Amino acid sequence: MSNASVDHCPNEPLPEYAFIGRSNVGKSSLINMLTERKGLAKTSGRPGKTQLINHFKINGNWFLVDLPGYGYAKVSKKDKKTFQKYITNYFEQRKQLICTFVLVDIRHEPQKIDMEFMEWMGTAGIPFCIVFTKADKLKPKPIEKNVSLYLQQMLEGAWEETPLHFITSSGNGTGRDALLEYIDKVNQDFFKENA
Repeated sequence: MSNASVDHCPNEPLPEYAFIGRSNVGKSSLINMLTERKGLAKTSGRPGKTQLINHFKINGNWFLVDLPGYGYAKVSKKDKKTFQKYITNYFEQRKQLICTFVLVDIRHEPQKIDMEFMEWMGTAGIPFCIVFTKADKLKPKPIEKNVSLYLQQMLEGAWEETPLHFITSSGNGTGRDALLEYIDKVNQDFFKENA
């Protein structure tokens, strides 16, 4: 289900996991890798393709939510403002949201836009994990260095502790099992509490 309004999101009491990141972070590829469905989320050479809230029901018991990227996207200022507004509405109003996966490109040192977005999430009390993408593009040492830089910068800022993080690659499947196991564990707790 795809729509531009939180009011029209599925009205089911199932846990939701949202995926968001900068427009060229590899979000669609990651979603397709996780679900093992090549064309589920549309990948594009043109960043900013996702412009709606997209719900995918997984195994009948949770929703994967594909959100528009923040930051760079070749759309008009008016369009950008519109879909940034409904992303904010989604985060502030969606009671089914259990966790957001904030995707960050591992190849770069901490980006201001990512840090600001995560700070906003933390201030708003929205639970999230960091998902570092494109790990196949770097050797282990630079991966370690860039992850450390992100976490260190968070601790030097407003954070008392850093969120859980995952290292992934849609190119070779790195991190798929760890992410799905995490979702499965959180789902088990959710269904136990809501039995």
